[in-house]
Amino acid sequence: MLERSQKPVFLTLLTLAFGSVALAFCGFYVAKADTDLFNESSKVILTRDGERTILTMSNDYQGEVSEFAMVVPIPYVFTEEQIRVGDPLIFERIDAYSAPRLVEYFDDDPCLTSPIPIVTEVGIPEAMAADIAFRGADALGVTIEEQFTVGEYDILILGAEESNGLETWLLENGYNLPEGASEALAPYIENDMKFFVARVNLEAFDEAGYQTLRPLMMAFESEGFMLPIQLGMLNAAGPQDLIVYLLSPVGRIELDNYRTVELPSNVNVPELVEEQFGDFYQAAFETAWEREGKDAAILEYAWDMAWCDPCAADPLSLEELRWAGVFWLDGAEDAFAPNVYLTRLHIRYDKEHFPEDLRFRVTENRNNFQGRYVIQRPWDGEISCEEGQAYVEQVQIRQREEARALANLTGWSFGRIMRDVDVYEPVVNIPDSWWDRVFDSLD
Repeated sequence: MLERSQKPVFLTLLTLAFGSVALAFCGFYVAKADTDLFNESSKVILTRDGERTILTMSNDYQGEVSEFAMVVPIPYVFTEEQIRVGDPLIFERIDAYSAPRLVEYFDDDPCLTSPIPIVTEVGIPEAMAADIAFRGADALGVTIEEQFTVGEYDILILGAEESNGLETWLLENGYNLPEGASEALAPYIENDMKFFVARVNLEAFDEAGYQTLRPLMMAFESEGFMLPIQLGMLNAAGPQDLIVYLLSPVGRIELDNYRTVELPSNVNVPELVEEQFGDFYQAAFETAWEREGKDAAILEYAWDMAWCDPCAADPLSLEELRWAGVFWLDGAEDAFAPNVYLTRLHIRYDKEHFPEDLRFRVTENRNNFQGRYVIQRPWDGEISCEEGQAYVEQVQIRQREEARALANLTGWSFGRIMRDVDVYEPVVNIPDSWWDRVFDSLD
């Protein structure tokens, strides 16, 4: 049994099974919204320079490995040299580095005449068996263009003349297709695309002792820069979340056929968010997604990987960047200032709002952006000056403003938020004035 968190397989692609269909700054950081928050999420890394692309697909598949298979439309016939097995840890690293996060700052003692800034930083918490008989391929208009094994995967590259023939061939060779497969395959066949079919080589998987399926990497050249999502919707019971990490030497990468909008960011929120940051971010994303009409990509992060302000996690090393598919870095000098710009897009898609595959464009925009929310901690000591009275009132007003901002971000009730806010009521111990002390001594 393949042990994995309760997530579907990479849903932007067509996932098949043999027994059943598988579902497819400053301050310091106190929490992050990583991809584990979204149970129906898939992840891909795309690196792009000119017309060269490396696509890395994360396989978050649950179920028997003998039942795993996937089909990916590709622009032309790939050779064995263009495919390799990747490192699953690269997704954890790039996710931790780019995830929306919560940060906190601390107010100074309002009674200090020359406030001393407090600067603190801490880390953040966090099958295609070789003996299958391929029956009737020629008669069905299906061509086996390539056949090879890479790591624990047996791979076919298929060509097809018409979708019904490809659907029939897949069914006859043990693939249990979801309903509507023929219709979904047709546009790719009309555009003369090929099909990458991967299945687990059980013997290789067992010999290696793997507990999870490793990601697959594909290197290819194409004028179009796209990611197919239509096939994956066949498995879906509802909207699916896709996290795309896009790396380029030029700048931000945006969607070309849908809008790309920035996540509401740099908003002060109540302290209570720290204990429920996961729930907060899910609600904030869903609110933004609905307000944008459910048909836009939400930009969660865009930053030059040569520096941070500071980093929620260490930037990827030169070796890790290569595992992510970055191919334009040449020498040791790149390790200190790599020319890599990272864009993180979060796309929640369904048939109604995303009727086309995703097409991307590389821009020269290198403005930095991150999904970031701020907790401003009030002074937690004693108030011992008259000026402190005004400070207390200012903090209480600020708490109400933070609660309104939280309600606007999430759709949560302002009244309910205020009931949970710990209203600022510090110990106030203001000394008597100098004349009171003098006159009191005369009594």
